[in-house]
Formats: sequence, C-alpha cells, structure tokens
Amino acid sequence: MDFELSREHQALRRLIREFAEEEVRPAARQADRSSQPPVEVIKKAAEIGLFGVPFPREYGGLGAGETGYCILMEELGRVDTSFATIIGAHIGIGAMAIYLGGSKHIREKYLPDLCSGKKIAAFALTEPQAGSDAASIKMRATKEGDSYILDGSKMWITNGPLASTMSILAVTDPALGARGGATAFVIETRDENGQTTEGFTPGKYEHKMGLHGSPTAAISFDNFRVPQENILGQTGLGFVVFMQTLDVGRVTLGAATLGGAQASLQQVLEWAAMREQFGKPLAQMQSIQFMIADMAAETEALRSLVYRTAWLVDNQKPFIKEAGMCKLLGSEIASRCVDRAVQVLGALGYSRDVHTERGFRDARIAEIFEGTNEIQRILIAEQLLREVGVRIRP
Repeated sequence: MDFELSREHQALRRLIREFAEEEVRPAARQADRSSQPPVEVIKKAAEIGLFGVPFPREYGGLGAGETGYCILMEELGRVDTSFATIIGAHIGIGAMAIYLGGSKHIREKYLPDLCSGKKIAAFALTEPQAGSDAASIKMRATKEGDSYILDGSKMWITNGPLASTMSILAVTDPALGARGGATAFVIETRDENGQTTEGFTPGKYEHKMGLHGSPTAAISFDNFRVPQENILGQTGLGFVVFMQTLDVGRVTLGAATLGGAQASLQQVLEWAAMREQFGKPLAQMQSIQFMIADMAAETEALRSLVYRTAWLVDNQKPFIKEAGMCKLLGSEIASRCVDRAVQVLGALGYSRDVHTERGFRDARIAEIFEGTNEIQRILIAEQLLREVGVRIRP
C-alpha cells in the first residue's frame, strides 16, 4: 500500500503552490473587498493549464485525473476559497458534465476551449423552487424541429456572469417529471466577443456573506434556441448526468475544504508560537494545545479520505458514498478549524486584515452548495443500507 503521490503529481503540486502563493494570494483580499473576480489571475491560471487539470490530453487537458484535480483544489483552497470556487465550478461541474455526458463530437467541440481557459464553464441546475429538491426543476425545453427552445430561470449559478459555456438541465417531458423527463444540454451563452446570446439574460451579482471574489448570479432564458445535437447523455435522462457530475464534484469540494482546514491550522500554529499572554506563549497553554491537536487530527483524517476517494475515481471503482463523505466531513471540519482559528487569534481573527476572517465567511457555504450536508447524510445512509439489501427509494 503506497500513499506517495507520483512524481508527476508532486511536480503538479509544486507548480500550483507556487502559482497560488505568487498570484492568487496577493489578489485575494482585493477580490474579496471589491466583490469582483481577479480577471488577470484567471488568465494566468489558464496560461499554465489549470483549467484542464483532470481531463485527458486528447481534449487539451493535463491528464492528471481526479487525484491531480484534488491537488489543485487543495492548494487553491488553502489560499483563497473564492478562486478555488471559480476553478471548481468550471472544471468539476460545468466542464465535467460535458465530459461525462457528451458524445465524442461534443467533447471535441467544447472541451479544448474549456481546458485552455479560452472559455469558462458553469453548471445550471438550481432554480427558485428547486435547491436540495433538484427534481422539482421547472425550466422547460420544448422540441422545435432539430432544436429545443429553453424558457425559464436558474439561480445561484457560480460563474454565471463569466461563463460562455453552460451545462444546463431542463424538463422535456413534464408528464414524467425531472427524474425521467429532464434533459441535459450544453449551451453557449456568449459569442467570441463576449456578447450575450439572444434569449439569454444574466442577472446581477449576488451579495453573499462569503466567496465575494466568486461571481454568482441568477440567469434567465426566453425563447433560447439550442441544437438537438447538444444533448448530454440521453433525452429524458439528464438528471442522471447531473447527479453523476455532482458525485465527482463532491470529492474535490472535499479537497478544497482540506486546503482551508490546513490554512487554519497553520495560522494557529504560527500565532500560538508567537503570541504571549500571562507571561508565556499561547502554545504552552493546554487549552490551545487541545485545539491544535483536534484540528491536526481532523485535517489528517480528511486528507486520507479525500485522496483515497480520488484513487477510487481514477481506478473506476464505486465512490458515491465516499464522495458524499468528502463533502460532508470536509465542510464541517473546515468550519470547525476556522472557528477555532478565530478563537485563538482573538480580536485579530475578527479583523478583515487577516486571512482568517475571510476564511470564516467563506467556509460556511461548503455545508450548503453541491448538496446540503443534510442531503449528504441521506445519500450516505442510502448507499450503506443498499449494501445490506435495504432500499429506501423505489
């Protein structure tokens, strides 16, 4: 049993860490305060191939698989959760749906530009009445000749204001509902000049508690035409494609939270060694030592879970249960770690001048998006019960 990363993956980590420290970290505070994505840093990430890390080289990717993608998200999550979210929404769900559900023609048409970063992807699932209950989507796709006409709206779409390519789910057969009558499509919402496609309207940036540097918006469609050849998977089975995509995305969401947890632990270690109270460093106080030990133990356990699950994905083994665990444990461990970091740093941890305050606000969303933690607990339990012959849902 070998837990060492390959030389290629170790080299990839060095590349990403250097980029994260030299480019992402310096831009993170301004992006947070301006609520605008760091456009120049995004361009530099594209130049070194970070937008295509997991995808095969035949489509312009780096071919580093899920393990390489977890390395990417861990290193970015350690420095700036907002930037990790931009990349994660692009690769892990927007482009990943195209890779998992697209025909060879669709992959060859869209993935090269997505892997190069020439175009940015988004994943359009959530609607005003369909969040955790994803099967309640109402957006319609009506067949018209060799095309479909999209009408309706989506909300809370990460990269919505930036993306020119989207994976989207719409109901094509209302009688069957979303589980058997929804179809996934890949659509183009902007042209080469950045102008919006007819029938597509992006909403204003959402004002969020955290992830200020990651643009989120509602989007709407009115008589938006998409060719029939742009279907992902099979007609009526788009829900399956989208759920498979989210399963993969949850692994690397766990990796991003691992980076956040590690950053909190490092901040506490450095501060506890430097800060003195009552005539001695905080590091000599048992209450602080207990926090450090708990943070380190949880972070290391999460690391093992994330990279074991990435190995399962890369080796085509079942991973749905473990993916849910990555998302569930990762989000809660990251939240606990940054909460302890704020406590140890005291008033300084509450200041907007340090990374910890931003990390505290950013961490909370991980317990909500890509399937709330309540949903993850249900999915994990269903998988475990199915293994012993008990089925919860028909």
